[in-house]
Amino acid sequence: MVKNRLSVVVTRRLPVVVETRLKELFEVRLRENDIPMSRAELVEAARNCDVLVPTVTDQVDAALIGQASEKLKLIANYGAGVDHIDVSTARQRGVLVSNTPGVLTDDTADMTMGLILAVTRRMPEGMAIMQQGEWDGWAPTAFLGGRIAGRRLGILGMGRIGQAVARRAVAFGMQVHYHNRRKLRPEIEQALAATYWDSLDQMIARMDVISINCPSTPSTFHLMNARRLKLLKSDAVIVNTSRGEVIDENALTRMLRTNAIAGAGLDVYEHGIKINPRLRALPNVVLLPHMGSATVEGRIEMGEKVILNIKTFEDGHRPPDQVVPSML
Repeated sequence: MVKNRLSVVVTRRLPVVVETRLKELFEVRLRENDIPMSRAELVEAARNCDVLVPTVTDQVDAALIGQASEKLKLIANYGAGVDHIDVSTARQRGVLVSNTPGVLTDDTADMTMGLILAVTRRMPEGMAIMQQGEWDGWAPTAFLGGRIAGRRLGILGMGRIGQAVARRAVAFGMQVHYHNRRKLRPEIEQALAATYWDSLDQMIARMDVISINCPSTPSTFHLMNARRLKLLKSDAVIVNTSRGEVIDENALTRMLRTNAIAGAGLDVYEHGIKINPRLRALPNVVLLPHMGSATVEGRIEMGEKVILNIKTFEDGHRPPDQVVPSML
């Protein structure tokens, strides 16, 4: 007897090679356009599939999971972060959740260093002058930025990405410091030449650059609030390639407008695409459209992990990248 193939719904367009493989293996419904599903479309999808493949743009909350049919057994997230999925409710309903950890580490770390360089060396300002045709030639005092070698980098969150940022920062001659829920093992600290700070406040007050690399959880919401932002030195720079909710965006905007902080490089935002217009207008800010992990290689590897998780589940085993509430 031929085994029925799993029915899979994918909420966004994925790389062609990934979509092709999904069609070969499963009874898959792909997204025809590349815009997020509406709430009604998400509910309809959850009611008509064995496996839902959402992305960070989909809110798979308790209410949506409650409206899913009993046939939904796996939410195979296309992405590492799962703060948009109510993992606890899914578990209570007997629905497994998987993600795609590890494959975006280097890409995100590269972008973190890119933002540090862009802010400290004033790259966007230089690009704007060139694109507007207003460059009058080299001058000794034009577009003076700062050298990053020798600067103290404070990494908030020393997981895979934080450690990858640390390795790159050392190569640039930066001094690496970090705050984390747990102190790294001595051999890892030594390899990264990293100094641990138990007190986040004390670390922040002494750093030249802060890199946000922690996940979004209830405990990290507005971890960089107005009080902590005021601890930063006036010539300090803050970079965020993690989750926008970690920083109080309004407080950050106020401090940047008054030059209480030298600059910021942001790839993520507290309210998604609804960015404070005052933030967009600032010359000391580099804003990117959540492209820290946007490489062809990374997106394909994410898809391969999704497929592996689904196929392993179909074969009756626990998905290798299953997420459980205790991990969050």
